[in-house]
Amino acid sequence: MALTTTIRAFLRATQTGSNDFGGPTLTPDMDATLSLTDGTVVNTADLLFIDQRTVASATNDDLDLSGVLTNAFGQTFTAAELVGLFIINKAIDGTANTTNLTIGGGSNPVVGFLGGTTPTIGPIRPGGFLYIASPDAAGIGAVTAGTGDILRIANSSGAAATYQIGIVARSA
Repeated sequence: MALTTTIRAFLRATQTGSNDFGGPTLTPDMDATLSLTDGTVVNTADLLFIDQRTVASATNDDLDLSGVLTNAFGQTFTAAELVGLFIINKAIDGTANTTNLTIGGGSNPVVGFLGGTTPTIGPIRPGGFLYIASPDAAGIGAVTAGTGDILRIANSSGAAATYQIGIVARSA
């Protein structure tokens, strides 16, 4: 199956008042778009995992990115490099969570975009999100079966959290 992907981050704001660029209104746009074709080299990706998942109160959802997950078509997801990661701390239907999520840590973690050996990002508060991507040869991090293949989503205590996750990756 061929994969084409557009990853886009966009920020638009309107602020009124005096500023160096004129006034009284400033309306900046920040826009970054990655267009990826099917493949396993720079500016490509060939794997997609997208899901809504629930993690119980004060527990972890450890995603094995090397041969355990299955994609929407039932194919095994075996990543070698991560290219993009999008995590939203709320359900698809907009139902709000009441707990925070933390990304990373655990045993055999994927650490590329996190750095170090067991660092984390968080808390991602209810309704918040994490979005990171890179089209270069290294992507946002390597996945190494058995030693660096777990992406941990940790939930704080208080209630279960339903979150959305999208992973774009390369198989080689």
